[in-house]
Amino acid sequence: MNINNINTIGELKKSGYKSLSIKEEVRKNLIDKIKTKENPFTGILGYEDTVIPDTERALLSRHNILFLGLRGQAKTRMARQMVDLLDEYMPIIAGSEVNDDPLNPLSKYAKDLIVEHGDNTPIHWIHRSERYGEKLATPDVSVADLIGDIDPIKAANLRLSFADEKVIHYGIIPRSNRCIFVINELPDLQARIQVALFNILQEGDIQIRGFKLRMPLDILFVFTANPEDYTNRGSIGTPLKDRIESQILTHYPKTIETSLAITEQEANILPEQSLRVNVSDLIKRLIEQIAFEARSNEYVDKKSGVSARLTIAAFENAVSSAERRAIMHNEIQTQVWINDLQGIIPSITGKIELVYEGEQEGPYQVAVNLLEKSIRTQFLQYFPNPEQSKKKKPTGKKSVDEKQIESPYKQITRWFDTGNHLDLLLDMKDADKVAALYKVDGLYGFVKKHFHTANDMENALLMEFVLHGLASYSIISKKMIDGKIEFTDLMGSMIDFNNLSFSDDDLTEDDFN
Repeated sequence: MNINNINTIGELKKSGYKSLSIKEEVRKNLIDKIKTKENPFTGILGYEDTVIPDTERALLSRHNILFLGLRGQAKTRMARQMVDLLDEYMPIIAGSEVNDDPLNPLSKYAKDLIVEHGDNTPIHWIHRSERYGEKLATPDVSVADLIGDIDPIKAANLRLSFADEKVIHYGIIPRSNRCIFVINELPDLQARIQVALFNILQEGDIQIRGFKLRMPLDILFVFTANPEDYTNRGSIGTPLKDRIESQILTHYPKTIETSLAITEQEANILPEQSLRVNVSDLIKRLIEQIAFEARSNEYVDKKSGVSARLTIAAFENAVSSAERRAIMHNEIQTQVWINDLQGIIPSITGKIELVYEGEQEGPYQVAVNLLEKSIRTQFLQYFPNPEQSKKKKPTGKKSVDEKQIESPYKQITRWFDTGNHLDLLLDMKDADKVAALYKVDGLYGFVKKHFHTANDMENALLMEFVLHGLASYSIISKKMIDGKIEFTDLMGSMIDFNNLSFSDDDLTEDDFN
């Protein structure tokens, strides 16, 4: 159908156009996408087997939808992508404020225009991108904002009484007729506003200051809510919630791989940054692990959640930390080092809500602890568990392994135990950092043993990672002092930790903690 040749109701009728409700329209287009195995929600990762199938079932059922989940779970993004399930263009009565269907007009304006012009009534085509309305629910939202009110200026200009329907100024919901309309943070709406919404959903009419207009609006409603809001700020009224046919639970990424893909997709890294700064898979995984650690951390409020925006912002800051250092030293290329992750702390502190104990600890210290836990967790994916060299409890008959366990980190820690220390400045030149790392006896050989195909810079990064990992397991000491990280032995010259072989009768693990 060539819409350029259809400009009146008469021409529209001759074209064979048939009106569909918006929910039937979405259903029709969704069926086409399912048949062709086309994903209607592109760029939404981690929901392939959960939220997306639930949403498709709801749309096929022609339901209004409530997305319920913590912040940063792509609830609004899911709603916005539903626009792609609409027809590319839709006809309306020209000049209509409420997108009147030319074949089924609602407003007095449209009906009067058709009476006057008949099949010559002009129509206008609107693109699907214009068929989306969104409102953030806040306590100050009024019925006038959503539904409408009497416009005294319009009444004066048209010389009409306030009893005339033409003086009504329609709110955002009537103006979203035949559109997708989203209300974010639904529990924040006052109870009386929710009642007005219920009236639209249940009765299909709107009431404005004494006017009771039978106006069966054709809208696909999508609501979003955070479970925390049910207790902290408000609730969704039972009658309204009952009218929302499908409630879909969203969630955070369940795997590091999904989280990595989301950050890779969403992070805003400039081309010149990508050319100058290399980010290894190790660094990316450490950043993603921080979010996983935060979601289970005792100091972080689980009801508030930890958004995917944390890792996105942290990744951007990590790249910028390395870029800043390279600019300072006029280096053409660099990589993100473990030390550069100190620069992502501001990305963490602003993205987590703390419980009382966390507030006492302080947001900065909580963020540092999350980074350390991330290093500790990911360390085991790359190197042997340092705790394996500590005392094991006997289980029946003693085996050789239980009697004597030698640490694979013996040569490294011995270097520190003999009084050596290593200072790594946060803004250190790459060449100077590499030279400093090679001073630690056994460090290069240990890394090369486990990653024999790694290149020089990858080796150096892994060497730095080993030091941070050993510190996270309290095998060596790590201190942040005046823009540098200092690695030293844990217990001085009192005990040469790695020259000892531990049996069941030797020191306990608590002796080293």
